[in-house]
Amino acid sequence: MDELINPRVIGNLRSSLKTVEPTLELSTLTRARSVLDGMRLRDRVDLVRDALLRDLPGGFPETVRIVGELLSVPEFAGWMIWPTTEFVAARALHDGSTVAFDGGMALLARLTVGLSSEFAIREMLIARPQRALGTIETWTDRENEHVRRLASEGTRAYLPWAKRVPWLIENPDATRGILDALYRDGAEYVRRSVANHLNDLSRVDPATVTSTARGWAENADAHTPWVIRQGLRTLIKNADPEALALVGYSGDRVRVDRPQVSNTVVRVDEDALTFTAVVTNEDDTDAAVAIDYSIGFQRANGTVSPKTFKLTSRKLAPGESVTVTKTHSFRRITTRTYYPGRHFVTVQANGTRSPEAEFTVVDVSKGAVTLGA
Repeated sequence: MDELINPRVIGNLRSSLKTVEPTLELSTLTRARSVLDGMRLRDRVDLVRDALLRDLPGGFPETVRIVGELLSVPEFAGWMIWPTTEFVAARALHDGSTVAFDGGMALLARLTVGLSSEFAIREMLIARPQRALGTIETWTDRENEHVRRLASEGTRAYLPWAKRVPWLIENPDATRGILDALYRDGAEYVRRSVANHLNDLSRVDPATVTSTARGWAENADAHTPWVIRQGLRTLIKNADPEALALVGYSGDRVRVDRPQVSNTVVRVDEDALTFTAVVTNEDDTDAAVAIDYSIGFQRANGTVSPKTFKLTSRKLAPGESVTVTKTHSFRRITTRTYYPGRHFVTVQANGTRSPEAEFTVVDVSKGAVTLGA
């Protein structure tokens, strides 16, 4: 991933700039090609942005002219656009005027057609959130889907890889107008962003999320159920009753028995945990049940932290029981470190959680293990 900004990309950006302005020296940008080794992607983007700030003529009007002409150069494409968007945001904010701010927003909307301006737009939101949002709201009816998607993606509360915008987290309903305008967008690319945006907000304000989804359900098209389900996925996993009801789950008199585990000792890389659990509908009406399970993982500090995983869904008649079975792997993966010690598994159905079933994880690669000590 770090190699997305590499000497060839920087060289092509330099050539594109020379096409626009042959007299530019671009010495800092030229040197940047030789110092990339060992740098992370974010640092490479910052390096190129800073080189552009040093090498290109000062003043925001010149920035608009040069970048505007760059957009007509066929070779100006792909990953070189990312540091260019960051350069535009930096120049607009350094100018400090409202004219430059609005001009920077307009230029970022043009650049996003080639590669998303979602990271650069965060700087504008941090500086002047309400003015930036006022402009972004006008992008929701743009003809180009990349601009419409920027309206949703760039304003996410927890956009991956991006700076946090505290104001967006403190005002979780501020982007509702953007989402309401885009949840039925004709492009899946845009709808997926809307769903992810709504899911981000579930970490901040579940009530706003379920209220928004309820409004969409009342004015839905063929794609809306998928958008709602994706947008509510964290709340569904956390068994939020209103979220479950919005996606069609029903029945709150559900009993879940303690899981039965196949083995009480799990060796990392060698074993998996297999468990079964019985779920019973104790109501006198049918129930549509979302069934999930949680593993309580040991952490480095000795605490146990549960993580929930999807299991299945079932329709249960009054009094009906179903036995669910799952095998969970404990092979090493890059996204999780397994720490030896006590773990547990629980199963939940529509928010009703079973008692915990304990098991022990050992890592035989780290030497002999004595159990029961």
